[in-house]
Amino acid sequence: MPIIVADHAGFCMGVKRAIDSALSLSNTDNVINSFGELVHNPEVINKLENAGVYAVNSLKDIKGDTVLIRSHGVSPSVLKQCEEFNLKVVDLTCPFVDRLHKKVAEYSKNGLPVIIVGDKNHPEIIGTIGWCSGNVYTVNSVDEANNLPQIDEALAVAQTTFPYEDWQKITQLLKGKIKKLVLMETICTATILRQKSAREIATKANAMIVIGGKNSANTKKLYNSCKELCSNTIMVERASDIPMGFADINTDIIGITAGASTPEWSLKEVITRMTDIENKEEILTQEITAEETQVELENAAPAATAEEQAKADFLADIEATLVKIRPGQVMTGTVVQITDDEVCVNIGFKSDGLINRSELADKDVKMGDEIEVEVVKVNDGEGNVLLSQRNIVNRKVWNALVEKHENNEVVEAIAKDVVKGGIIANINGVRAFIPASQLANRYVENLDEFKGQTLKVKIIELDRQKKRIVASRKAVILEEEAAKKAEIWKTLAEGEVVDGIVRRLTNFGAFVDIGGIDGLIHITDLSWARVKHPSDVVKPDQKVQVKILSLDEERERIQLGLKQLAPRPWDVADKKYIVGSVVEGKVVRITTFGAFVELEPGLDGLVHISQCALHRIQKVEDAVQVGDIIRVKILNVDSNAHRISLSIREVLADEALDNSDLLEDDNQLFGETPEDFVEEVVEKPIVEDAVEAVEEPVAEVEEVVEDAAEVVEEKTEE
Repeated sequence: MPIIVADHAGFCMGVKRAIDSALSLSNTDNVINSFGELVHNPEVINKLENAGVYAVNSLKDIKGDTVLIRSHGVSPSVLKQCEEFNLKVVDLTCPFVDRLHKKVAEYSKNGLPVIIVGDKNHPEIIGTIGWCSGNVYTVNSVDEANNLPQIDEALAVAQTTFPYEDWQKITQLLKGKIKKLVLMETICTATILRQKSAREIATKANAMIVIGGKNSANTKKLYNSCKELCSNTIMVERASDIPMGFADINTDIIGITAGASTPEWSLKEVITRMTDIENKEEILTQEITAEETQVELENAAPAATAEEQAKADFLADIEATLVKIRPGQVMTGTVVQITDDEVCVNIGFKSDGLINRSELADKDVKMGDEIEVEVVKVNDGEGNVLLSQRNIVNRKVWNALVEKHENNEVVEAIAKDVVKGGIIANINGVRAFIPASQLANRYVENLDEFKGQTLKVKIIELDRQKKRIVASRKAVILEEEAAKKAEIWKTLAEGEVVDGIVRRLTNFGAFVDIGGIDGLIHITDLSWARVKHPSDVVKPDQKVQVKILSLDEERERIQLGLKQLAPRPWDVADKKYIVGSVVEGKVVRITTFGAFVELEPGLDGLVHISQCALHRIQKVEDAVQVGDIIRVKILNVDSNAHRISLSIREVLADEALDNSDLLEDDNQLFGETPEDFVEEVVEKPIVEDAVEAVEEPVAEVEEVVEDAAEVVEEKTEE
């Protein structure tokens, strides 16, 4: 079976440069993200992610401060966004693509229309369109080119990986369609050589293998090009994708080529696979030939002994018991030999399998142990079957994590490294990222405090294809708190009195922790008195007893009351404030009809304007001011109506009578009896038509008080 490998296959210069640069940057402590996949090949993407390089489709998803621009290039607007996000840009744009960008920018700046030949949905074309200033048209076939509108002049360029033969057909049509056409051949040299080499092999081969990612545009074009010349052409991403019986390995010529996004190891893997098949078939052919020879001998000598026939049957029975194996197959074998470097396992094949110590998951394996292994190679060139356990373990671990993610289960993660934006952790040997915002239900300033800790987390994002995991410790904390709250809610009931701690104050009330759940004391429920701010009644961290007024578990709201634990002032007002008694109070509010006096928090009485002074006044402010501490007499208490009538005037009258008693022994000072004095002082100002006589008796009262004081002082000295 001749195998022909194309001279120009696999990574082109631009892609190789991008991959090598990304891997070198992955050795730093920074989180590395590429804007889009660096290459459309799942094998390469897996390798990059294992090295810590992750692709994102939006700049907002960048987790570090560095972004890689892939070989396809981007538009100027994307580069501007990178500046706005303060991202360090590592530009890995292919030189051929960069040249394409410069050409379209130069020619279109004066309004020249641009025709881009290629796939309009390809990242390279999307980025190139962004560099054009005027009208831009994209065509991917002769039919699309034929449907272009009438254009007098234009620049025609091509996607760097576009098939050269198709480019020639399209430009030939454009020359006859556009009067003044500027042609710029922008297909990279490697693409031309790769396609030419593949087509040459396809013309000779009976079967053709094209290796590359199924999402790779250049690989698809390479496949289509080969398919035109060789009908038995297949496209695979890896060696294991090659179907059994794909070609007649005895007679067919098999050609192998690879797209620009295909790494060297994938190409070698396919070549090795086909070589293994060839070797096995040669061995099988030899065995079949030997059997045919044996049949001929038996025909020539029909008198073969019964012993020889029994021996042949015995060998056939043994051959029937041997298993058939293939690379990637998982099977169970028995350990038959252990050395310092490798372990030999009997897998029921004609030769035992070997596992290198580095590929062994169970380091304490013993002779006779049954272990699960995966076939890596059927023949390593020396007749040995190469086995591995690592891939099986990795697959099982990954599948277990997928199951835990689907079941929303908690897993343990060991915080390994602190990076910008979060923590890199290890979950059962699988790398995971925990964003800083998902480490706790609060802001975490110092991420280093988590380094080395075993954290309970939940997997919140899992990409099966990219083997990417994002975990959250916050989700576990919130779930635990929710469970704790649910238990607390069961113990609460309206009307209960509970202990709590004031946690924070707002303008509208105080939040109180009542055992793990916060309730609100509205400002109106803090005191029976009018409260300007909650801090006038309670302070943060103060222990309080509160009453549960209402519960709303669905909305997670608890209304608490503090004043409800104290008696209502009005309930005992008639017992505490006896009619005729004199008390002190504070003027808290003045209206046109009187002054409101606070007797105690939550209990105000009214001094009517007619009761504010001994004489008639025009306005209340002539007698009292807000904030004054005054003595008032209780005139009436109506607890049901929440009203208390007060009087300043009667207190003043009582005081005047008290002062007149001091003058009983000195009537000569007045020329009139004390009763006459009181009548003059108290009664006259009340008469509405005696306004003008008010000042005189008041002055007389002042003089009498002063004289009385002197008399008292003299008697005291005697």
